[in-house]
Amino acid sequence: MVLNLVSTSDEQTDSLLGVLVDGGFHVGTMVFGPENPPRGVRTRRVFVRSDAAQLAELVSRVDDGTLRIEIADRRPLDQAAAVHDASDNGRLHGKTLLIPAER
Repeated sequence: MVLNLVSTSDEQTDSLLGVLVDGGFHVGTMVFGPENPPRGVRTRRVFVRSDAAQLAELVSRVDDGTLRIEIADRRPLDQAAAVHDASDNGRLHGKTLLIPAER
């Protein structure tokens, strides 16, 4: 599964689909996947309701230190398998961002 939380170009979205196994699932919050994805890949776009009060509360928690998100590492998308391996073996502490390659 790929959970795409950012706006990507069609080419970048296609690259994300390329890392999925046959029949995998792409979920996007900012973009739709292709209309007829290859290899039985399924796509879905989900929408989130904007809630200014809820966002303000999250910002307040970040500001006062009660909510902390640790970004431990940033790696190229082609290292996704290694990131999963590290996670499966308890070697990740914090979030790892996977960055699609520039074209």
